[in-house]
Amino acid sequence: MATSYSMTSILFLLLILFFSFNQTQAGNRNPNSIVLGLTRSTTSFPMPKHSKHSRKRLSEVSDMVEPLRAVRDGYLITLNIGTPAQAIQVYMDTGSDLTWVPCGNLSFDCQDCDDYRNNKLMSTFSPSHSSSSVRDSCSSSFCIDIHSSDNSFDPCVEAGCSLSTLLKSACVRPCPSFAYTYGEGGVVTGTLTKDNLRVHGSSPEITRDISRFTFGCVGSTYREPIGIAGFGRGVLSLPSQLGFLQKGFSHCFLPFKYANNPNMSSPLSMGDIAISSNDSMEFTPMLKSPMFPNYYYIGLDAITVGNTSTSAEVPLNLREFDSKGNGGMLIDSGTTYTHLPEPFYSQLLSILQSVITYPRATDAETRTGFDLCYKVPCPNNRFANDPFPSITFHFLNNVSLVLPQANYFYPMSAPSNSTGVKCLLFQSMDDGDYGPAGVFGSFQQQNVKVVYDLEKERIGFQPMDCAAASASQGLQKN
Repeated sequence: MATSYSMTSILFLLLILFFSFNQTQAGNRNPNSIVLGLTRSTTSFPMPKHSKHSRKRLSEVSDMVEPLRAVRDGYLITLNIGTPAQAIQVYMDTGSDLTWVPCGNLSFDCQDCDDYRNNKLMSTFSPSHSSSSVRDSCSSSFCIDIHSSDNSFDPCVEAGCSLSTLLKSACVRPCPSFAYTYGEGGVVTGTLTKDNLRVHGSSPEITRDISRFTFGCVGSTYREPIGIAGFGRGVLSLPSQLGFLQKGFSHCFLPFKYANNPNMSSPLSMGDIAISSNDSMEFTPMLKSPMFPNYYYIGLDAITVGNTSTSAEVPLNLREFDSKGNGGMLIDSGTTYTHLPEPFYSQLLSILQSVITYPRATDAETRTGFDLCYKVPCPNNRFANDPFPSITFHFLNNVSLVLPQANYFYPMSAPSNSTGVKCLLFQSMDDGDYGPAGVFGSFQQQNVKVVYDLEKERIGFQPMDCAAASASQGLQKN
């Protein structure tokens, strides 16, 4: 037993060194740029062919535009995968690495997903209908990466490769099936697949084909009905495979009122174009999480409400990590609402209550699960710009972001009898003692240009009319 364990350990270390070298070599990509489009849609009122176009070489393409879509409670990207291409809509998620798509028209199974059963946005990918689709190898760096959190064994051993083939690096078995979990309890299971991914340039005749793009072909999930494009910093993420981890990306999320509008999409840029011409933007440094190094953390200094001098004391764990790596504020497009830890969250609610004079809508609070709702006057049964106090987030490096009002107090239903209800769309952090202490969600990022400058390890914020930005980049349809 001791001898066998020793040989396996040595073999495993040799394989890891070999694949780490290959992974490092694969990371040297050309620094091009991509502009993608994001659209926002929801299924209900929110509670919480072969192309004849010319091909240009990678070095000739500087800007690229991709028409993309979204679903409820997030922003979607349309991935064109396979030969011929199949259009699959997936969430953009800065809080994960893996890009995955539902696979199998009839066989894909999502448990506890009743709300999505009749959702027309639930497109699935069929590997058998793509001539370029292949299973990823057990010896690839991607396979090692996705299995590293599950166990410490070489995936090829798990796949059943013999010792002789392992010693010769000659095992050609496919990567074993994986299970991938998300912070709120979602789980997906599937296989790693390689296929062609096509993104489009700033004009329709320019395209870029990424061959052997690696993604999860998922056959069953729990509470995850729609695929996800991971925008973290791991080797499996979309920016990593496109070669932009040394550059960055930016987005400008459309306001929620444009949900379900097929003619509107919001810009998502990648590469040089994303991090250039941002001289007037304020940047806060990225914090490096020892627990989750692939994700994006920032530090929160304060939150101010209107002109009040009263402020809740921001706990230290919202701007630094403890010895185990817990803490920091995660900025996450895959989480809808901003989450804050207790007792800081309750203190913020108290400050808001002290300066808002509208009557509380406690029935709406019970119905929606939000903690602070108010009845507001609606002349002619139309919502107006109510005089709610401003809310400003102050991040490290003296960066201040005044939230647009629609990013925090939002209507819960249509007005009736000249009265409507608006609720604060912040939530309490369920478990602030483990992992991130808080989350800056996508709803609070509407009408804000957010730049992930990965080269300089910083994140920038600039209030912006994202619909106008969309029009200027040709992302609106007439």
